[in-house]
Amino acid sequence: MIQFADLYKAFDGKPVLTGVTLDVQDGETMVIIGYSGTGKSVALKHVVGLLQPDAGDVIVDGRPVSTLDRAELYGLRRRGLSDDEIDERVREALALVDLTGTEHRMPAELSGGMRKRVGIARAIALRPRYLLYDEPTTGLDPVTSAVMDQLMVRTREHLGVTGIVVTHDMRSAYAVGDRIAMLYEGRIRQVGPVAEIQQTGDPVVRQFIEGRPA
Repeated sequence: MIQFADLYKAFDGKPVLTGVTLDVQDGETMVIIGYSGTGKSVALKHVVGLLQPDAGDVIVDGRPVSTLDRAELYGLRRRGLSDDEIDERVREALALVDLTGTEHRMPAELSGGMRKRVGIARAIALRPRYLLYDEPTTGLDPVTSAVMDQLMVRTREHLGVTGIVVTHDMRSAYAVGDRIAMLYEGRIRQVGPVAEIQQTGDPVVRQFIEGRPA
């Protein structure tokens, strides 16, 4: 379980997160939506310890992230796996994202969509319990975006991982999310199942999900 526990963060005296509280249940995909600059990616970076909170914390499996050993965030070789074990995990991960046979291709030889799929493969090769996605469909055409959505759903179904997806893309949010939370003015404005958010009576949330100007 991932818990955002009254999380605060400011930059140069400007508050960005002002008491974010949100529980992400095991096995679900939580989508965090919100306007640009509202702190969605900032919140996500606290989960992996890239940022330290000013107050509050993110709690993962009962442990505050700010106290975790940074070595636990490194890759396969740091985990003492043999070359054969690494190769096998790489093959399995690439197969899951439909990139079998691309093991020896360089990044410059891959399309933007393929690079994003490789990013997922790199993460799932570690066999994590949690996966975090920051704007996974940004810059992709509609067809490739739909493929990314399918891969996120497949990853959850095949590996049983808990996911947090930060996105502006409501089509993607509805496709991959179990629940959706809107971050607004530094706090969670509303959180609920997809159907509940789609039928929201909150004018701020409705304006955002419908893409209407103020």
